[in-house]
Amino acid sequence: MSNHTDNSIPLPTIRRYPIYLRLLKDRAQRGDTWVSATTLAGELRLNPIQVRKDMACTGVEGRPKVGFEIDALIDAIEHHLGWDNTTDAVLVGAGNLGSALAGYKGFENYGLRIIAIFDTDPEKIGKTIHGRRIQPMRDLTSTVRRLGVNMGVLAVPEQSAQEAAEAMVKAGIRGIWNFAPKNLKLPESVIIERTDLSTSFAELSSKLKKALSRKNTVKNEARP
Repeated sequence: MSNHTDNSIPLPTIRRYPIYLRLLKDRAQRGDTWVSATTLAGELRLNPIQVRKDMACTGVEGRPKVGFEIDALIDAIEHHLGWDNTTDAVLVGAGNLGSALAGYKGFENYGLRIIAIFDTDPEKIGKTIHGRRIQPMRDLTSTVRRLGVNMGVLAVPEQSAQEAAEAMVKAGIRGIWNFAPKNLKLPESVIIERTDLSTSFAELSSKLKKALSRKNTVKNEARP
């Protein structure tokens, strides 16, 4: 998500870091100060060798028979993800999904702060959601340039996504977190990260189908 992400770290490792981070913070809140790679691997159902490689990328050295210092790992992972510096972003789309994203407090843990919201619907413009006034799209460029914002969150319907994204790029947005169900066609200089809910659901549905199929197979084999 962040342009502070360390490019020397493999992308699969970067994608696992938030998972490690949640577990590490949970352990820190319980008063734990050290954790081993084997423990992390067991709780997250990962290969211990892979976990050690991921931890090596943080630059934090573990101690034999003790493991890694949890606070040091948290600081290092947040640094590599760029989550130790707050990133301001604008949100385009104040519908149901956009409103939910605007109100999601968890973004603060990632160093993401939505500072302005925009929409084209006259009935929404001027209203306030989660302490922020919805502004018309015509104000996007001036706001982005005045505040020096580089990141945008796109949460509009599919039919509006391309036009809205182009407006964001024209306004000066360099990175777009796309929640719209559409593949955007933008200049290569623009960084796009798409969160596709249908893909996630398809994976969940497929895994559940396989699990239920195995369960039924076991039941049938157990019958006399």
